[in-house]
Amino acid sequence: MAAKHSHNIAVDDEECQSSGSKVQPLNATPLPHDEKKKHQSLTLTELLGLNELASSELWRASVGEVVGTAVLVFMLDTIVISTIDADIKMPNLVLSVLAAVIITILLLAVHPVSGGHINPIISFSAALVGIISMTRAVVYILAQCLGAVFGALALKAVVSSTLEHNFSLGGCTLKVIAAGPNGPVAVGLDTAQGFWLELFCSFIFLFASIWMAYDHRQAKQLGLVLVFGIVGVVLGLLVFVSTSVTGQKGYGGAGMNPARCIGPAIVRGGHLWDGHWVFWAGPGIACVVFYLYTKIIPSQHHKAKAYDHDVYNVFKVMFGTKTM
Repeated sequence: MAAKHSHNIAVDDEECQSSGSKVQPLNATPLPHDEKKKHQSLTLTELLGLNELASSELWRASVGEVVGTAVLVFMLDTIVISTIDADIKMPNLVLSVLAAVIITILLLAVHPVSGGHINPIISFSAALVGIISMTRAVVYILAQCLGAVFGALALKAVVSSTLEHNFSLGGCTLKVIAAGPNGPVAVGLDTAQGFWLELFCSFIFLFASIWMAYDHRQAKQLGLVLVFGIVGVVLGLLVFVSTSVTGQKGYGGAGMNPARCIGPAIVRGGHLWDGHWVFWAGPGIACVVFYLYTKIIPSQHHKAKAYDHDVYNVFKVMFGTKTM
């Protein structure tokens, strides 16, 4: 992916045509000499993307992340509350299907503006792999958290206080307090169970869907609509699986989006902060594991050309060695 378009998680056909570069076949991964020279000359400031802080493009793109995440939180949490409150059979199945549709639409809407992240998992893993700089990832993640707060505030403004209390604004929960025969009791998952579910589901999310957006060949071959549709379907399936396999009331399913979890926690507070670290630590570790996986497998099965901001290149420059 060209540096000027590094904030996009998938390569458009127009980009390939305008840059004059074509997706290389599976057995043609070596970089041209001038491309290698370019990577070797990158400074630590450029690799970290600190120069992007002075670019208005970064801040305009972050607005897209704020708005996209706000809409995501408002819509998803509304769906969570309405499906459970409606007392229908298999509410987790209905929730999963609707979540897949909403996520697909929002990714397509936000992609032209910022690359279509609206999730710290995508931004952090994209920075590790090198598609975007670490600076851009930090700005995006902060924008996503801010958008999540706006979305939760908007939801709080339109739902009744009873629904807000009963469903915790549709936020991410491991346990809730429910009425028991001898008084209120906590029902849900243990923190350890929640952590492992977050880690496993987040890695599967990256491996089974985001992988396609990171690979130039697949992104071009499948097209954005199909790639983002797969992302939405995979997330929906993981929500369904995580809620079905546990069968525990009080557990809202794998969050797989720390921003979506922190928005309602800041606005609603209370027990939403109980075990909240799980919704950050699990996905964060999953991103690191996924990055290590991309470094172990043959390079031709991951990308057609190297990414400028690969965290391995950053460490090499930090320790005084060449980036390539």
